[in-house]
Amino acid sequence: MSSVLQPLHRALGLTDAELDDIRQVLSREPNPLELALYGVMWSEHCSYKSSRIHLRRLPSKGDHVLVGPGEGAGVIDAGDGIGVAIRIESHNHPSAIEPYQGAATGVGGILRDVFSMGARPLAVMDPLFFGALDDARNRWLVEGVVSGISGYGNSVGVPTIGGELTFDECYSANPLVNVLAVGALPTDRLALGVASGVGNYAVLLGSSTGRDGIGGVSVLASAGFAGDDGAASLDDAKRPSVQVGDPYEEKRLIEACLELLDHGFVVGIQDLGGAGLVCATSETAAKGGVGMDVDVSAVHQRELAMQPFEIMTSESQERMLAIITPENLKSVTDVCEKWEVRASVVGHVVSPTTLPDGTSVGMLRIRNGFDGEVLAEVPASSLAHDAPLYDRPRQRPSDLDAVRADDPTNDEPVGDAATDLLGLLLDPVWVYRQYDSQLFLNTVVGPGRDAALLRLAGPGLPESKRGIAISTDSNPRWCALDPKDGAALTVAESVANLACVGATAKAVVNCLNFGNPEHPEVMWQLSETVDGMVMGCNALGLPVIGGNVSLYNESGGRDIDPTPVIGLLGVIDSLVAPPPGWDWNDGDAVVLVGHREAAGATPFPLAGSRWATRRGRRGGHLAGFDATRLVSTFNFVTTEVALICGGASSDVSAVHDVSGGGLAAALAEMAAVTQRGVNVSQLEGHAELFAEFPGRFVVATSNAEAFVARALGAGVPVTILGTVGGTTVHLGGLVSINVAEIASRRGAALEEALALN
Repeated sequence: MSSVLQPLHRALGLTDAELDDIRQVLSREPNPLELALYGVMWSEHCSYKSSRIHLRRLPSKGDHVLVGPGEGAGVIDAGDGIGVAIRIESHNHPSAIEPYQGAATGVGGILRDVFSMGARPLAVMDPLFFGALDDARNRWLVEGVVSGISGYGNSVGVPTIGGELTFDECYSANPLVNVLAVGALPTDRLALGVASGVGNYAVLLGSSTGRDGIGGVSVLASAGFAGDDGAASLDDAKRPSVQVGDPYEEKRLIEACLELLDHGFVVGIQDLGGAGLVCATSETAAKGGVGMDVDVSAVHQRELAMQPFEIMTSESQERMLAIITPENLKSVTDVCEKWEVRASVVGHVVSPTTLPDGTSVGMLRIRNGFDGEVLAEVPASSLAHDAPLYDRPRQRPSDLDAVRADDPTNDEPVGDAATDLLGLLLDPVWVYRQYDSQLFLNTVVGPGRDAALLRLAGPGLPESKRGIAISTDSNPRWCALDPKDGAALTVAESVANLACVGATAKAVVNCLNFGNPEHPEVMWQLSETVDGMVMGCNALGLPVIGGNVSLYNESGGRDIDPTPVIGLLGVIDSLVAPPPGWDWNDGDAVVLVGHREAAGATPFPLAGSRWATRRGRRGGHLAGFDATRLVSTFNFVTTEVALICGGASSDVSAVHDVSGGGLAAALAEMAAVTQRGVNVSQLEGHAELFAEFPGRFVVATSNAEAFVARALGAGVPVTILGTVGGTTVHLGGLVSINVAEIASRRGAALEEALALN
């Protein structure tokens, strides 16, 4: 049945039971505008109604945590009077429909989350997931998304310093576009999205409101795509729901907002993202326990005859809502005029309303003129905080035992290991060449390494020698087999990446990308994943200070593999020299740091590895999660690299985490970067080359005896694998490939797949 013939509440995405809930809240029938407000605010994307019950289990406290979940971004105290804000979001469904604008506005939205906290955005990272590149539509999506990220990020003046690039058939009709942003602020400039002070004004800053983005992420991300391959739902009818970005407007908005905060002109501030003006007004009012009157006629608009529901729910980009005192209005408008940013008083903070039963409720009133007709009147908290909470049925997949029984580790490996290795090598250099990674000149380690590393410096920040490291990590291959252990191991992989640049992990943000929550198997995956993150974060001492849940990532009834993305923020106390990187030298000893064999029954598990997946083998059992041995190894590597970053001399010349592609890929990547070969004599066989589990590092050292002594003194096992030199990568008699061939294959693989050369 078409939406035209549906009851209005169903057309707006509300169920019959939710309509009854609204009636109970209001003690009357809602009018169409009120239904529209609840439709966007109670959407899956805005309310987390299927996931909140599970997210509560995540640890979020820590001595260094200044702001945890629930605000625009999480904030930690990095020391020296500097706070660091971090946030990760998804823009999956909009990017599937309109890849350029979907990705571009994903960048714009995440930047507003960060500077709404008073932080100047310093960097962006982009974990991206697409279907196989032998499909023309997938190639179009890759190019459009990358162009959108680069077009917005480069223009707004924020560097893109890393991310991930994953290809798998499960994303063919439903790509994932996740974006992380990080920023820094003097801790005394920290701002929150809270409305307070009866009589204060709510001022809309930034771009005019249009019809683009009506039913944007709030609606698009709350339903799956129809059709056997998803194409049936990606029609022109949905394109107006995708927001349109203007990075130059965003740049002016950043500078105006930070100046307003510096002068103390703002009481509270929040960006307008999903659900637009209704979200910003209801959330700020609900947090402050106050009411708010909003005049839709005062909202600056760029289209004629916009209806109140369009004005309130539009997700037009580059807009912020600031709560200010009346006496500061002139100062605020002066700052906005300086930066050519529009500013309109669209709301007044009002006292809570006392209901007949004596309770006090902050009401959101939508008016046509501040003294005009009341078009809608609802409790602000009912929109912002009191959406339905569903404990949806969960069911372990019925075929999971059979899938795990098909373990590639149990088979004698067949095929040529050298050919296998070449097939695994892909350098995403084409992607990060589209991005400016050196804006602000803070980037010490940019795209293409284990983690990104920035100097903690910028306008208005206290003087500091500290640095921050950021990594985004995921492993849907692991999580499809075992979402709990897979998530815990992914957290560990993130910590390993930060160790390679000498940073101590401080806080996690997550983007949980899953299929349809109405499928019990999907909810089981989500619940197990949260439990795995709890296990990993508690064991490694990491609070989760923010995140995002993206559900309904399905097409034609097929769910994507569970894809939790871990964004990890770390701090390095003294950054006066770069970390070693991958540049080993002739004559260096190559040392494997960490336990050579995986925790658990299988010493070299191939389950969930890229090697096995390329063969269509998606079964098996993952390595176990052993926090004790991971922590000692991570601490040792972090300390070794941090000393180098602090300016100390060292015998360590290169450090690389062993991750996707296993030991063979790590060694090949280092050889390709340096154009120096390696001769590894000690290997346990084919499986050791390609097994994947965290907690192992390849370290090159000019003094093996001293390095080994330090490792053993720290209780960390090491294995001397071989020596750097020559022009060939020799791996235990199983692989012998010229370095030039490795470098050529690795550098050209992506461009060849995209048909760019």
